[in-house]
Amino acid sequence: MRVAIDISEFSYLPAQADVLGVEPPMVERLTRRLPDGRHLSALRFGSGAPRVTLLHGAGLNAHTWDTTVLALGMPVLAIDLAGHGDSSWRDDADYSPRTLAVDVADALDEWTDGPQLVVGQSLGGLTAAALAAQRPDLVAEVIVIDITPGIDTSAGPAALREFYAGPTDFETRDELVDRAMSLGFGGTRSETERGVFLNTRVRPDGRVEWKHHFAHLAAQTLAAHAPGEDATPAGLSSTGWEDLSRIAVPVTLVRAERGFVSAEDAQEFATRLPHARVVGIDATHNVQETAPVQLAALISSAASAL
Repeated sequence: MRVAIDISEFSYLPAQADVLGVEPPMVERLTRRLPDGRHLSALRFGSGAPRVTLLHGAGLNAHTWDTTVLALGMPVLAIDLAGHGDSSWRDDADYSPRTLAVDVADALDEWTDGPQLVVGQSLGGLTAAALAAQRPDLVAEVIVIDITPGIDTSAGPAALREFYAGPTDFETRDELVDRAMSLGFGGTRSETERGVFLNTRVRPDGRVEWKHHFAHLAAQTLAAHAPGEDATPAGLSSTGWEDLSRIAVPVTLVRAERGFVSAEDAQEFATRLPHARVVGIDATHNVQETAPVQLAALISSAASAL
């Protein structure tokens, strides 16, 4: 039986839990008004105080962690970074890790009561490093997933750029599901429907649009840049390495063996941060979606040592 997608954001959890043979946890959506008037949103799983905080990658949202959280089976806070999910877009479109980390610190001050194991994938990984450098009192350990500062991600995002090159609003979600599958994103149709549903919203005029600001910015950037021109913000490499070098707590790099971090990138990471650990997982870039059980085991082991 095919599950309808227009129900609620938590409607998929029971079926996902059944596949893993676990009980779905309590979950609630949190919203915090930030000092500048924007809102930051998050999901809190479980009934106890979270000791693990999850930060997603660019173009994703807190729900990308759902299966990993189910496999993990412990209280977790999963944050929608600014410009993503149910969090506000920034008027200045500044989604650099150091800027995002300021919001995350505000959220942890409000929603947690002790230092966190902060797990960040891609952009979230660089944000985790910035957070640990800015607010070491909030961070007990950092796990960075499939990103190092300044790596060449041109091979992966090329498909994403094509995905976002078209219109930014659509008549139905089915249009987006069809487009995603035609470009090789997602797995089964039901899995792709879930991803599209959780990453889109219906506007008052009935049109469907992406929740995250990046799709809209990508369309503008593609119109403003010549084909092949690099629109990546300058300085990310130097600031990322600087933040990582300032972290005093344990750091782990998870390299997705079918992801963006090459063996050479991982070796550079290990050379620059000799006290860090590098772990390989057979997964694509979104490890939390393609190898959630293995990732959950790694997170659980780290959390149990805190």
